[in-house]
This record gives sequence, C-alpha cells and structure tokens, in this order.
Amino acid sequence: MKKTEAYSPSDLRYLQLLARQYPTVQAASTEIINLQAIMNLPKGTEHFISDIHGEYEAFLHILNSASGVVREKIDELFESTVSRADRDQLATLIYYPAEKLEELRDEIDDMSEWYRITLHRLIEVCRLATSKYTRSKVRKALPPEYAYIIDELLNTNYEVHDKKDYYENIINTIIDIDRAEDFIEAVCGVIKRMVVDQLHVVGDLFDRGPRADIILDALMEHPNVDIQWGNHDVLWMGAATGSRTAVATVLANSIHYNNLEVIETGYGISLRPLALFANEVYKDCDCSCFQAKFAGDDAEHYTEKDKALAARMHKAVTVILLKLEGQKILRNPGFGMEDRLLLDKIDYDSQTIAIGGHTYALADTDFPTVDREHPYELSGEESELIAQLTASFQRSEKLQRHVRFLYSKGGLYKVCNGNLLLHGCVPLTADGKLQTFSIGCRDLGGRAFLDHAERVARQGYYAKPGSPERILGQDFLWFLWAGRNAPTFGRDRMTTFERRLIKDESAWTEPKNAYYTYYNDPEVCDRLLREFGLQGPHCHIINGHIPVKSKKGESPIKGGGKLIVIDGGFCRAYQPTTGIAGYTLIYNSNCIRIVSHQPFAGRRNAIRENVDIASSSEVFERMEKRIKIAETDVGAQLQKQVDDLKALLRAYRMGAVTEDHKS
Repeated sequence: MKKTEAYSPSDLRYLQLLARQYPTVQAASTEIINLQAIMNLPKGTEHFISDIHGEYEAFLHILNSASGVVREKIDELFESTVSRADRDQLATLIYYPAEKLEELRDEIDDMSEWYRITLHRLIEVCRLATSKYTRSKVRKALPPEYAYIIDELLNTNYEVHDKKDYYENIINTIIDIDRAEDFIEAVCGVIKRMVVDQLHVVGDLFDRGPRADIILDALMEHPNVDIQWGNHDVLWMGAATGSRTAVATVLANSIHYNNLEVIETGYGISLRPLALFANEVYKDCDCSCFQAKFAGDDAEHYTEKDKALAARMHKAVTVILLKLEGQKILRNPGFGMEDRLLLDKIDYDSQTIAIGGHTYALADTDFPTVDREHPYELSGEESELIAQLTASFQRSEKLQRHVRFLYSKGGLYKVCNGNLLLHGCVPLTADGKLQTFSIGCRDLGGRAFLDHAERVARQGYYAKPGSPERILGQDFLWFLWAGRNAPTFGRDRMTTFERRLIKDESAWTEPKNAYYTYYNDPEVCDRLLREFGLQGPHCHIINGHIPVKSKKGESPIKGGGKLIVIDGGFCRAYQPTTGIAGYTLIYNSNCIRIVSHQPFAGRRNAIRENVDIASSSEVFERMEKRIKIAETDVGAQLQKQVDDLKALLRAYRMGAVTEDHKS
C-alpha cells in the first residue's frame, strides 16, 4: 500500500491506462519532449467563411486559394524572379491542377522543361506552406503514393552538392517515367491542405445558390473543419429528420428562387408528385403571386408553361407550409408565436387580413384546399403528398450523409482561440439583457440556452422516431429557422405569408433582435464574450447571417473591433444589396486579416484566363508577438497531456506504476 498511498484509486487507474500507451520512462519522456517542441511552433492559420448559400464555384475557389494566402506565398517566393503572368498561372495550377494541366498540354511546346520548372516552384511553395508544422504532421498530410518522395524533396539541403544532384535526379525521374502530372496534382493538394490549419464555416451552406451538396462534399474532404449552424442549415437538417414543415419550407424556398437543381440533381429527390398535384388542384387558380424568380440569363431557358407550373407548385407547397406551421405553433405554446397564425384571420368576403392592428388587402384568396372552418388541417391529398415528399428526403442517402456530417462537425456556436463563432445572435431584450426562453426548459438565456437548444436540435435527428423527444426536436429545428428571436434567426417574425399575399411592403418588415443594435457597443460585446468564458484584448465575436451593405458604407467591424460580421454577400442574390461578394477572415500567428471579395467570374474563366477573385485584404488586428501553439486551445490540450505524462513519470519513479519493457 505504501507504493500507492499518494494516489487516489481513480488517479491510479487513469495512470495505469496511460501507461499502456507509454509503457516506459523513455516512452513518456520522448512524448513530453515532442509535445513541448510542438507547443513552441507558430500557431496554424485559421480561415473563416460564412453564408455560402450554395455558391459552390466561388466557395471552392476561395477554399482553394485560402482567401489569397496561396497567392501571397507565391509572391513572397517569386515576386522578384518570376513574371506576373507565370505567377498567375502557378496560382491557377495550384487551385485547379487537373483542369489547368489539361489546358496547358495544347499550349506548351516543351512540356518536359515546363514540368521541371514547375515542379521546382511547387516544391518551394510547398516547403513554405509546411514550414510551421512538425515533420510528423506534414507526413500525415502527404498522399500515401508519394509520401516518401515529397518528404525527401521538402527536407533536402540544397547547399550540399550531392543532395542537390539527388534532388534533381528525383525530379528528372518523375518526368522520365511520365508521372509529372500526377505528382504535380499531389503536391498542389498538399499545398492547399497545409496552407490553412483550421477551417471555420460560420453558417448557411444551403439555399439561394445552386449546389450546396457540392460544398458539403468538399467540406467532408477537409482535414480540419467545424461548422456553426445557420438558420438555412437547421432547416435542411429538419427536412432530413422527417419534419414535414421543414420539407415544405425547403421546397417553397427552392421553387421561389428557381433553385431545384440541388434537390433533384444533388439529392435525387423527385418533384414529380408535387408537379402532378399542383397541375391538378391549382390549374384554374390565379398563381401570379407565386411566380418563381428567374434571374438573368436563366429566364430565357424556361417557357411560359414552365413558369406557370413553377408558380402552381410554389402556391401548392406554400399553402401546405402555412398549414403545417400553424399546427406546429399550436402544438408548441412555448414558441410564443400565436400571432403568426394567419390562415384563420383571412376575411374572404373583403379579401383582407388584420395583422398587428393593421388591415391589409390580400392579393390572393383563392385557396381550394383550405377549409375555412379548419384552416390548418391538410386535405387528404395534401397529407399524402407531403408524406411522400418527406419520405424522399429521408431516403436520400446523400442528404442523410451530409446532415450527419453537419451534426458531427457542427453546433450552434464554437469558442476557439479567443473567438466566439456563431451564425446569428445571442438574443437580447430591448434593454440589453440576455433574453430568456422556456422551450423544453425554464427561463434559459445566453450560453445556457444555446447549449440547451443544441441538445434539443440533436434530439430531432437522433431520438427514437415517434418519441416525444424526437417530435420536440423536429419542431425545435423549425423554431431555429423562423422562431421569434431564435438565435440562428434573430428576428421578431418571418413574413412568408405577407411577402406572398400582401402587396403593401410595410407588412413585410422583420424586426431584428436587439442584439443587432447592441453589438455596436463594446461593453455589450465584452459582456457577451464573458458569457462564453472569453476576455482579453484579442477576443472577438465572429458573426454571419446579416449581410454587410458595404456599398452604403457599412463596416463589417462592430463594437469597437470586438465583433466582426463576415456575411458580405457570398450569394449572388445578395450582391446588388451588399456591393461585394463576401468577407472572409484569416487569423495566423501574426495578425487577423479581413478579406473582401468581388464577384467571381466563374470556374472556367478562372482556369482559362488565370483570373483570381479580385480581393482586398486589410490587417484588422496585429499581435504584439507571434502566437505560438502553446497559447492556443490546442496548446492548452497539449499542456494537459504534458502534465499527465509528467505525473506518469513520477508514478514510475515512485513505484506506483510499473514499467513494461516488453511492449
């Protein structure tokens, strides 16, 4: 007993488990040295992107370029020795290696010489991109088929003559055996993987743009990504759980913005049942209030018959949606949204509706499936239709895979390296206090409510089908989409009914939560940061959700530099309002930079003309000294490991734990 009397049973049990991984003093000591060395390396680069809204081409370009970081490294190395045109070409090659190589084969006479020059340059860029990481971490990022060769090239001492010849021989052999292009693609992949250590997506991958599924596919390949759910994300998550209301909302949004490609092509969900129902039930109805938005050149590809069908489908699914929303509000009095029950307020004789003490003329009251005595009940055909469509969402293997990824890599907020990342808001009252909610809880606000909300949202997907927990979770996912002052929505109401049926635009207003006034106050921002355990000069709230209208002079920097909004209009539908095409953030060991992007001319143009997204970068905050890994969240975890290993060493030396030299 004397050997173990300094240790509690639980401490000793933990140390014995740790000893299985580090069975000797030497093994534990080596790991301590390794971890201490890692903690003294510079902090890895973090990349923040928000409100992508299905714009996959612009997203993939910004992801590939790391918001200009790749180009900066190229210029750092070659600005004085390589022409601008060649640097443009090298950057495009790194972003799109397979496509660019295919184009260059027909343009370059001596491909062998081009391969040789390009491989030398790529290895230099790769060496710079990997210089802040341990050799072990770099090795893990290398493609297995070329790991040994790339590792050798990255760690060759060119000052030594024999090594220089060795290096050249490797390059020549790669070219001689016709593996140059394959090797170039591999090195480009390593550069893109290592130039950013951690990717943060601050919400709203879905809706508006054409292919959110392509974005999710790319994110699932990223080695280190986290996602803060936006209101459009939780809506699709709700649809995947089997929420009929979420399915109806997704379809109404997608038809309204003529964005059915992601549903039909991306996720393989057939809309034929909806088209047949709409053509049968609404063929003689006025559907002019439900015309889809056919933007720009897209309008030319659709006949009047196509547009009429889209309007009927939109009206059909919107009526279903309004009924299901009413059922959800009636089932959940805790939502506090009884004033959004509007179908029963319609005066069909005068074709008006009273909302909030005002009477508005309705542009449409031709609803053949609405029972005026029971307006929130689905007709038999509607019930059958929405059940069929919901089953299609649940059967889409790709959608289910993507939603599981959102649940595993996502949450309502993230605290990381001194920053609070959240898509929408921390709801506040008019006097600036934390707003409280009682939805499956009692009077929770701030961080406590967001933690509760995330748990309930997870129940919507993972709880037993048909259980009260599952039903509440599904209802709550809809609340996060459109609920009064919900943290991902941040508004008093969503005026879907008014925007479709009332021409008076004064009825369309959606008052923002007080958070969006108070976030200009540094003291309030500091108070919110403390709510999440953060304080200090380099702590910030990083928001998405509300596009920054830069063309009107609005700044993305709020609260005296304590809060940054990085929704600048990634989605093309928002760009006429914002004046730009999005903000991103880069946070490396020296500074935080905010990057504003102009609209992307398209992938084909970028590859053909070597055209990057026009961006401007501004250092938002510079650090007093270079940040080391020891000062980050990862560093804190590594320090705990070091402390545990030191405790294991003491236990070995005291005889409380026995070494195992046979392992």
